[in-house]
Amino acid sequence: MRQQRAAALPEAPGSAPAGGSRTRVRGTERSVARRTELIAIGRTLFADTSYDALSMDDIARQARVAKGLIYYYFGSKRGYYLAIIQDSVADLVTFAASGLELPAVDRVHRTIDSYLRFAEDHQAAYRTIVSGGVGFDAEVHAIRDGVREAIVHTIAEGAYGRGDIAPVAHMGLLSWVCSVEGATLDWIDRPGLSRDTMRELLVKTLGGVLRAVEELSPSHPAPPPARRAN
Repeated sequence: MRQQRAAALPEAPGSAPAGGSRTRVRGTERSVARRTELIAIGRTLFADTSYDALSMDDIARQARVAKGLIYYYFGSKRGYYLAIIQDSVADLVTFAASGLELPAVDRVHRTIDSYLRFAEDHQAAYRTIVSGGVGFDAEVHAIRDGVREAIVHTIAEGAYGRGDIAPVAHMGLLSWVCSVEGATLDWIDRPGLSRDTMRELLVKTLGGVLRAVEELSPSHPAPPPARRAN
């Protein structure tokens, strides 16, 4: 009876059935949930396996889905991998930018620790991001550059209380981030140091950069924890 009454209601000219929009919303929600699920599966598959080591057949078999479903949501294996990397990096950047309630020094330590954890837990993706992918991959380079800028901004806010810093300060922090990338690559390939020791080493080298920036730009004084005792 309820269906008969609904069918009898007049519709506005050119309008869709009353339930159409709800059906589309539910369909969209299911699609988003399915895509999110596939990315989560991919993050596990590619956590320590390189892009070239897994074929689409391998991915579909291990994910227990039809290969066509991955093509439907991501267009290609590369599209799928880029979506996984972007999702992983988004977690890193979001975490690094959070913790505003923490003291500046604690926030810097937390940011560096989360960076190292990401590299440890997503080694294949981290290598891809830092190396720029196979050959020159503009999209992977853009992801890497975004991560660099996010880390520079977070460290600047922790060190100087602001993100808008002079070019010399920006270049100093960017050079530190680039050196961190190389050191972290070596660390995950040859893990001779604990993460705690690696974090403290990177914090101390950051202190050296902040002191050098202060010498060149007195308007950017190094925070007290980075100063050497007289």
